[in-house]
Amino acid sequence: LNKQGEAYVSDILKVLKEADLFVVEGTIYPLLTRLKNAGLLTYRWQESCGGPPRKYYTLTGQGHDLYLSLEQEWEAIRTSVDTVTKIQ
Repeated sequence: LNKQGEAYVSDILKVLKEADLFVVEGTIYPLLTRLKNAGLLTYRWQESCGGPPRKYYTLTGQGHDLYLSLEQEWEAIRTSVDTVTKIQ
């Protein structure tokens, strides 16, 4: 999930795979549940044409704020690492 909006689990797994972060469904569901229980995610059910209903996840306001904070922290770490590696 990111700040772009809602996502279905297969979409999340696809993005992770494209980033060379291989996560199986058995791992992602408990993580999503923990994030939901922490108030960082919400979800909605949507009927699907050829199967069971799908659960779409969205960041809550608190989740979005945490995402932005982590994004800033990551940028600071990356800048520091870039600086250190350019020195050597």
